[in-house]
Amino acid sequence: MDEGATASAPTGTAKSDSERLHELGYAQELKRGMGGFSNFAVSFTIISILSGCLTLFGYGMSVGGPAAAAYGWPIVGLMVTFVALAMAEVCSSYPTAGGLYYWSAKLAPKHGAAWAWFTGWFNFLGQVAVTAGIDFGLAAFIGAFLGIAFKVDLTRLELVAIYTIVLALHGIMNTFGIKLVALLNDVSVWWHVAGVLIIFAILFIVPSQHTSFSQIFSFSKTAPKGVIPGFINGTGFSGGIFGSTIYVFVIGMLLAQYTLTGYDASAHMTEETLKAETAGPKGVYRSVVISVIFGYILLLGVWYAVQGMAGYNAAVGGFQAATGTVAAPAQIFLDAVGKSWTIFMLLIVMGAQFFCGMSSVTANSRMIYAFSRDGALPGSKFWHAINKRTRTPTNSIWLAVVLAWLLVAPAYWLGSVVAYFAVTSIAVVGLYIAYVTPTFLRLRAGDSFKAGPWNLGKWSKPIGYIAVIWTVFICIILMMPQFSPGGFGISVVNALNFAPIAVLIVIGFAGIYWMVSARKWFTGPKVMGTAEELAAIERELGEV
Repeated sequence: MDEGATASAPTGTAKSDSERLHELGYAQELKRGMGGFSNFAVSFTIISILSGCLTLFGYGMSVGGPAAAAYGWPIVGLMVTFVALAMAEVCSSYPTAGGLYYWSAKLAPKHGAAWAWFTGWFNFLGQVAVTAGIDFGLAAFIGAFLGIAFKVDLTRLELVAIYTIVLALHGIMNTFGIKLVALLNDVSVWWHVAGVLIIFAILFIVPSQHTSFSQIFSFSKTAPKGVIPGFINGTGFSGGIFGSTIYVFVIGMLLAQYTLTGYDASAHMTEETLKAETAGPKGVYRSVVISVIFGYILLLGVWYAVQGMAGYNAAVGGFQAATGTVAAPAQIFLDAVGKSWTIFMLLIVMGAQFFCGMSSVTANSRMIYAFSRDGALPGSKFWHAINKRTRTPTNSIWLAVVLAWLLVAPAYWLGSVVAYFAVTSIAVVGLYIAYVTPTFLRLRAGDSFKAGPWNLGKWSKPIGYIAVIWTVFICIILMMPQFSPGGFGISVVNALNFAPIAVLIVIGFAGIYWMVSARKWFTGPKVMGTAEELAAIERELGEV
């Protein structure tokens, strides 16, 4: 990790960052005040092992069980590290808020505008879905907390209301400016690390009964009465390909793959980061590596605390009707360590998830701001507007909030029991399509790619090929059916994984929009002006 963030830097450092941004065609509109640690902290906070690991833990309990976590997490962690390293190298060459779509434009001399267009729209989809997944997960844990601490059972409508409030708070906090966001992200890193260790210690020491590590690492489908088998198929599929061990194990990787997303945030924050050409890339890959290590500790600790099949069934059944399996760990905590310890641990978890959602809105808004700056979104002039007082893209912030609400709230309110899991799949597929595109184009560019100060050297191509192959594989897998209609009395509509539908909608919308209109005017990232014009833009906004 880099050294702590600073609010200011020597003039030479800030000037070189601004000059590099000018070379890439942009004025320094956003406030540049983040240090390397703060840049890392944004991605680490969005990955948030205390969010992704726990909100999808109930999914993992039924789709693969403990063995899927024990083996799936390190496999996904290694592959995602390759993806992050490949992205980090490109980030060093092009440290702009546009991130992935900007990279695609620059790495594809022919048809660069088309590559940028589709990369940007998938990044947009993934970012919105990640924000939705994080904040709805937090709302579910707030519901579980209210049930345990105050015996309040929420309705679906009340849970959606909490979700609305959480999103609104994150919009308000981001509106106040980069200094507040940077400070809270720095706090978030230590909150997550200390929180994981505290929760693991409590779950390891306090319970009188445990699930043994031999069970956790077993692929046995059977176990003595009252004992959890190592591998669990709770999908409702009983035969054929969908009911096979390998299929269930692979789709169970959603837990890890969803958790390890959002690290492109470090790239989106480079225009607000000092020494961005090296701090941005380090933020991308270091956030993944640290998350893989501490996430594995957390997963093993929670599985270790499950109180046999009785505790498993209680957790899978959901803490209460509204929160369902999204808050399954709350029931595990309650069975294992009692009410007081559970309340304490849930406060840690909710704090981490709150930080996570805040950072997700930050990254999402910067992507929207940059995409609008280049005219790609309808109403781009409005979404690109900068608040002169806070130097933040306020309109983009609130667009991110509203779209995240629309993606999950109506479907869940109307009774889709797998709406949350589908949203997490959408997040993974949308983001990873955007992640892999510039990596693929970098490989295609070969020696014409001009590496930045941080690069992989001779390892660039092999790491890039692994990243591309893995991403294609996981995107296909996560659009496959997750639960069998009728297997547990679930209707066809409620069992639907609507990730493929969302992806097709984006492809259809972006494709039609491109063919009918955008190809005539969208030329990719725009140069905002000459050196004099960029300086004038900066003077109008005030001191950088």
